Amino acid sequence: MYVCLGEIMTEWKLQGETLANCNCDFGCPCQFSSLPSHGNCEAVVVFDITSGHYGDTDLSGLRAAGVYHWPGPIHEGNGQMQLIIDERADADQRAALQAIMSGEDTDEMATMWYVYSAMAPTKHETLFAGIDVNWSREDRTGYAKVKNVFDVDVKPIAHIVSGQPHRASIQLPHGFEYRHAEVASGTARTNGSAINLTFESSHAHLAHLNISGHGVVGP
Repeated sequence: MYVCLGEIMTEWKLQGETLANCNCDFGCPCQFSSLPSHGNCEAVVVFDITSGHYGDTDLSGLRAAGVYHWPGPIHEGNGQMQLIIDERADADQRAALQAIMSGEDTDEMATMWYVYSAMAPTKHETLFAGIDVNWSREDRTGYAKVKNVFDVDVKPIAHIVSGQPHRASIQLPHGFEYRHAEVASGTARTNGSAINLTFESSHAHLAHLNISGHGVVGP
């Protein structure tokens, strides 16, 4: 545990893989501190945790996701969010993931979860469901889905001339979500979330998840 602003905070760390699909054009201007492609921000983000803990609570092997909507850029706030937590998680694990993804026990602005939660005052009821994932960061292919909540599919961006897979990546040495991400084309649809989203061939990225309450860990 550590002390932040006079409060005792629970130490946590997660490692695994992340898949995100948003409504921006390929590359997503938000990654470059620019305004979103279409004026607003919407996204489905999925986390496949290979190892991790929240205090003494083991979070290894669990999954989680979030559906988000902002009427403008994220930093202008007024957004809404809905978390989905692995139905396999027990009560302690559910509480731990809820806390992490709500920005609790986190240094100010240190993670995407802190920012998303702070900028989304409307928080819909958290869902507990099975999260089915199968994706390859290297190949930029795969899917993530939650029955009666959302479906996300990703594939390589097609080269505008040849149609062959076009590879691009983003390097963020001081990013609050990742350090390096492979960019893909994503298609998503919610079908039971409190937030209605539909994307077709929009920005997606796949990244290694290595993060703690102090921010992204390592290179």
